[in-house]
Amino acid sequence: MKNKIEFIAFDADDTLWENELYFQELEHKFCHLLRKYSPAPSVSEELFKTEIKNLHIYGYGLKGMLLCMIETICKVINGEGDLNLVKEILRSGQELLQRPITLLDGVQEVISALHENYKLVLATKGDLFDQKRKISASGLQEYFCHIEIMSDKKNADYKRLLDHLGCKAENLLMIGNSIKSDIIPILELGGYAAYVPHHVTWAHEQYEGEVTHSHFIKLNNIKEIQNYL
Repeated sequence: MKNKIEFIAFDADDTLWENELYFQELEHKFCHLLRKYSPAPSVSEELFKTEIKNLHIYGYGLKGMLLCMIETICKVINGEGDLNLVKEILRSGQELLQRPITLLDGVQEVISALHENYKLVLATKGDLFDQKRKISASGLQEYFCHIEIMSDKKNADYKRLLDHLGCKAENLLMIGNSIKSDIIPILELGGYAAYVPHHVTWAHEQYEGEVTHSHFIKLNNIKEIQNYL
């Protein structure tokens, strides 16, 4: 791998900076607000079902989550509760949309070091405006030769990215925290992929299987990637 890699692509949320933890905190608050109407596990389950149902409409990101929360409120209270709940969850979501970015341990060091020898790419999915805000606030934007905010991370999405970069799959290394979104599609295209576990992962991104592939690397933390390059 060491002699093949020209481009290194990074996932953003929960690979470079904290994200899912804040989403889970918001969901916990949401369940607490609805506690007199339904137990927290039931509310959480209903929200997840609504998110998956609407994923093809809203895509990924906080704004879609907020819309799903409003829909879930309507289902749970069945028109008989306090609609100020909607106002409260919107306020909490707007606060989260303005939350400062917290880089994960080792990210600044790794990005700075790899930037000297490789073309760095940011390949993330989510809401366009929110991702742009986070990228700008991260202080990392200057290191990337290309930034791609994707609606999804399937094989076809990565193929378009590779075509745009003029890069063969075997010359790209993808680094991310989601086996489903960051690792498997790249491996299937013939590229290299390094998995960096994060302490919290959205249920939709969780993967229970084992990845066995000669182009796959499992790291304990992002700093370890320097041992392979």
